[in-house]
Amino acid sequence: MTTMTPAEADAVWGAIDDQRTRTADLLENLTAEQWDHPSLCEGWTVRHVAAHLTLQQQRIRDAAAFVAHNPRMLRSVTLNATIHDSALLQAQLLSRQEITTRIRAMIGSRRHNAFVTPLETLTDILVHSQDVAIPLGLDLTMRPTAGALAATRRWDTRSTWLARVFTRLPLDGYRLTATDTSWTRGEGPEVAGPIGAILLLLTGRRAALAQLTGEGATNLHSTVSR
Repeated sequence: MTTMTPAEADAVWGAIDDQRTRTADLLENLTAEQWDHPSLCEGWTVRHVAAHLTLQQQRIRDAAAFVAHNPRMLRSVTLNATIHDSALLQAQLLSRQEITTRIRAMIGSRRHNAFVTPLETLTDILVHSQDVAIPLGLDLTMRPTAGALAATRRWDTRSTWLARVFTRLPLDGYRLTATDTSWTRGEGPEVAGPIGAILLLLTGRRAALAQLTGEGATNLHSTVSR
């Protein structure tokens, strides 16, 4: 786990609150058809993604209580299966209004899921809000400072268990450079784009490819699109 100074923690939680607010605002204005639209997450609709975001504060006892009330969760044998199935179940249990209300209710709270840091919570809300907005053709521009915090965490933990929840794209051998903030990682042909697009790449989203330029972008696009 990473250790943050009080000022760093304030910055992370401020970014989380900002994105929760903007995501809730977006969700409140969606039609019923948009809620049922496929998201960037395979097998999840917008509703499923939004329902998943209501589960960002589960401690061990909360997760145990959720399983106790929903024993079908015992069939989920991997971390990804548990995340997937819990979102589908939560989407069945809550109305659209209840989902949005729960996301708003978390604003100002500093609780986060067990075994992860607030930086994982930040990544979750930043990326999943794009999973909703992009396929709907809606603009929810990622704040560059927040995106850089999450991208740094994802880069630093790409070889740890924390990366197992993401599809791994072949990013080794490239230099990733943000065009809207000071952020660069890796060595090799340059792949440049907004930090939001880079964060999407680091979390396995191919939807970011169209926003990328640079010497390495064409080759990466060809490799990832196969």
